[in-house]
Amino acid sequence: MSLAKPLAAEFSHLATETGGFKSDIVKESVTQYLWPARFRRVGRQMVRRAKRTGVTAEADVFRAV
Repeated sequence: MSLAKPLAAEFSHLATETGGFKSDIVKESVTQYLWPARFRRVGRQMVRRAKRTGVTAEADVFRAV
């Protein structure tokens, strides 16, 4: 993988400025990027399960609890 020169320079500067490792910055960045996608996927799975069990509205949830 390679980065455009301006982005690579900014990335190096950030690592130097924070005293962190580039690999740690990449891990954190990827995690931050992927979290919303994971959340949406789990949400879709929960909706499918809820519909299969007859939960289709907020009131159904409160009755079940």
